[in-house]
Amino acid sequence: MSAHSVPIPTVPARPRVTFGHLTDMKAHSEPIVMVTAYDYPSAQIADAAGVDIVLVGDSAAMTVLGYDSTVPVTVDEMLMLTAAVRRGLRHPLLVADLPFGSYEVSDEQAVATALRFIKDAGADAVKIERGGTSVERARAIVAAGIPVMGHVGLTPQTAASIGGYRAQGRTAEEAHVVFHSARALQNAGCFALVFEAIPSEAAAAMMPLLEVPVIGIGAGPATDGQVLVFHDLLGIYDGHVPRFVKRYAELRAPMIAAVAAYAEDVRTHRYPQPEHEYAMPRAETQLLMGLLPEPARSRDAGNRSTAPSTA
Repeated sequence: MSAHSVPIPTVPARPRVTFGHLTDMKAHSEPIVMVTAYDYPSAQIADAAGVDIVLVGDSAAMTVLGYDSTVPVTVDEMLMLTAAVRRGLRHPLLVADLPFGSYEVSDEQAVATALRFIKDAGADAVKIERGGTSVERARAIVAAGIPVMGHVGLTPQTAASIGGYRAQGRTAEEAHVVFHSARALQNAGCFALVFEAIPSEAAAAMMPLLEVPVIGIGAGPATDGQVLVFHDLLGIYDGHVPRFVKRYAELRAPMIAAVAAYAEDVRTHRYPQPEHEYAMPRAETQLLMGLLPEPARSRDAGNRSTAPSTA
């Protein structure tokens, strides 16, 4: 089956997702679907596919911007990506990551940054990582009227300080620390949480003790929903693929093949063909030729033909 003949599934008409919808979904054990998106086309795809939440994750630092980690991405870069995603969405809730260094210093800094994502980029909510001081930052942002999603477990922005990109909460003591952070963020007013790279047993033990929706990524099936990175699930990104990723497509190879085929067609003069061209009436073409100056090559040839021989 060719790429052009792959059927597009029909998604039932639905209203725009609200925070109340997420609460109801948790109450009725209806799984919440979240995916990342970083530009207008990926946002349109996520919307058409019927997901509930779109996250403009700081994973864009690596998947889109080419950084080695999430740390270098700036507020201005994330604002641009978030605004592009906003223009491509109609139904899902839009959450934007606050990048590293944009909210940790003070409550005032955190609120000011969060406001930019809501007012300038059109996000519905923001996401921050860790417990600790981030709990107070979350409380301040919520007090300013901005919804916040918390993120515990593996927190990529501070991966270096927690031993690298590895699962968290693998001992009872470590898992208890994760739970303490999760409950503190919930009590600070977060409307939802992300559990990343947490043993499924630990996540399952925590779930009955939390009241807000929990979205898992490498945290097993007990959470209220799941999230994956757009480029990971579609097989576009060629970097490290975490254990928790399931590839639903392998698009990188056919994308390379398509661009290589285009390049070959150009180099061998197989593209463009007449069906790719725009036509001008013959009379207009003749009129144009009369309006244009004589080509330099023709003038040079004429000059050479009338010049006296020096032989």
